[in-house]
Amino acid sequence: MRFVSTRNADNIVGFKEAVTKPVTADGGLYVPYAADDLRRWILYADENTSFSSLAGALTSALINEEFSPIICETIATRAFRTDPVLRKLDDNLFIFELYHGDTGTFKDYGVAYLTSALETILQLHGEKSILLDVTTGELGACMSKALKDKKLLKSVLVAPKGKFRGLSEEDFAWNGGNIFPVEVDGTEEDCHDLVRSIFSDRELIEKYNLTVANTANIGRLLPQAFFYTYAFSRLKKQVNGDIYYALSAGNYGNLVSGLYGWQLSLPVNGFIVPASKEIQCDPVGRCVVMDGMIPVEQRKPIDPSDPSNVERLENVFKANSLMLHSFVFPAEVSQEDKNSACRELFKKYHVYADSDTSAAYAAALKRSEICEDDGCVVIVARDDPFMDKDFLRHNLGEIPEAPANVKAAFSPADCPRPAIKPGDREALISVLNSLNLLRIF
Repeated sequence: MRFVSTRNADNIVGFKEAVTKPVTADGGLYVPYAADDLRRWILYADENTSFSSLAGALTSALINEEFSPIICETIATRAFRTDPVLRKLDDNLFIFELYHGDTGTFKDYGVAYLTSALETILQLHGEKSILLDVTTGELGACMSKALKDKKLLKSVLVAPKGKFRGLSEEDFAWNGGNIFPVEVDGTEEDCHDLVRSIFSDRELIEKYNLTVANTANIGRLLPQAFFYTYAFSRLKKQVNGDIYYALSAGNYGNLVSGLYGWQLSLPVNGFIVPASKEIQCDPVGRCVVMDGMIPVEQRKPIDPSDPSNVERLENVFKANSLMLHSFVFPAEVSQEDKNSACRELFKKYHVYADSDTSAAYAAALKRSEICEDDGCVVIVARDDPFMDKDFLRHNLGEIPEAPANVKAAFSPADCPRPAIKPGDREALISVLNSLNLLRIF
């Protein structure tokens, strides 16, 4: 599989280039250049196929021209130790829980796969790399788990003062770990401004071999397409009709990865999402991507510190914009709609649903006309419900017990280094430089 920039049809790269250098000079995002037919792998998997086994097979099918099957299998098996969980709630309703990884968030899977792929690629080519990202919470805990035992990959995480979570002293680079936390004595936007300033300088990107762990990196996004193939392996003996996924929009990463699964021949009939400022309904209920009204050449470069995947969504339907109306079904969801959906899921199925999961269910209820009697809706639950305990307490009067791994991921982490000032670009550059000067690689 090759990848092409959304802003330049001539910028075509392989998997290695796409994941090690995801910040394109043309300001776009890498997307699959062409869709492969993975039907035989998809249809072969069943309820006994583990997520790591399925991911290994699909990885091998996708990038076997660049890496051997053994290497592809190694990337996946080293990344995934747990499986997502698909539960049947009713005859035509399922919930797909993506939070059974190390820290209770769907990000565990994408971050683990990306770091496994990067470490393998760097080892093959004798290189080193630094991940530079902004976090305000769970990404730090994800990185802590995913970077264990990595030798060629380091992470510089930038967060507002006091916001680091889920890190221990052994994670810190100066103690032999793989993470260098940088606190900023300012806001989240101050952190993004600092990271943007670094990625705006191509010389710095090349000098420190910088990459990102967020969904600007296709290596973080691509494994999320495996979620839907895994769900289908569990659904195919239980469902005879259409399959629709209902999910919160977020930054549209899970929606886009689901559409990539469809492009790879996954049986799926559509995706239901709460409407947002980027994805809305026209007067007859059809999907409209608002950014699509502005040509890509007139847009600002994609923000590598805080990306949106709307441009990737547009790219999926670039050849046939009318197909968008047949696969993405937005629904206007109010706060009261979410509250009501949360209570209904609990009363009917004893499901603790966070705000995003409740919004997905509310959207599915509003778009019930698209699903025939023998079809089904799969609600995608991205994060452990305990992470949204205030929403649950407000609607249900109780909260679920927090799993130990989620408690640990939410535990405040002290950063012993002084916070840097907003806009202090040189201080952040000195951190990047110190990773080499201190020989902690």
